[in-house]
Amino acid sequence: MRERPLEIVINGPVADVERRAAPAPPVEVVTGRNAGLDVLGRAAAGGDVAALGHLYDELLGPIYRYIALRIHSREDAEDLTQLVFERIVAGLPRYRPGSSPFAAWVFRIARNAVIDHVRRERPTEQLAPDHDLAHGDEVEAISLRGEQIRELRRAIAYLTPDQQEAIVLRFVAGLSAEEAARVMGRRAGTVRGLTFRAIGALRRHMNGTES
Repeated sequence: MRERPLEIVINGPVADVERRAAPAPPVEVVTGRNAGLDVLGRAAAGGDVAALGHLYDELLGPIYRYIALRIHSREDAEDLTQLVFERIVAGLPRYRPGSSPFAAWVFRIARNAVIDHVRRERPTEQLAPDHDLAHGDEVEAISLRGEQIRELRRAIAYLTPDQQEAIVLRFVAGLSAEEAARVMGRRAGTVRGLTFRAIGALRRHMNGTES
């Protein structure tokens, strides 16, 4: 999975939103043949340890960034990322290939973990523009560029919670509107509308024209 830089979408023509928002093809992983996330998920659910390792490599970055944009504390974001992977592994025997895209299944687990954490630990937690991100060479693969995350967090702080969720799922997690809809429990058209309005709000904010 590869994230689409949000600034590309904000600065592009409004008519191009859905075209630009289309999920990037998953990174090809060689396991005797090229396999996408759905194939890897099906293999991992069947007990393929190597496929599980490839899933970890593919999903670690997107899941961490999704959580880091929703959780105030760096340490909590790191711990929650680990918890989400534990829940993914524990839930694999119950995953039913074909019932839902694997990415949507995974990010629903991540979303529920974030909701549980915020309700339990910090009921009034807000997105923090100056959030202290993880550091060190081992974190480079999961943190993207810290300044980009901080900039995105500052930008989406002006959106409604649903708009924030839609934007993060579409452009950070790289999900399609249909996959994001499954995660949020909404219709795909609703998610597209939230995304469209969020992009408009971000453009107005960046141009200093919000009313």
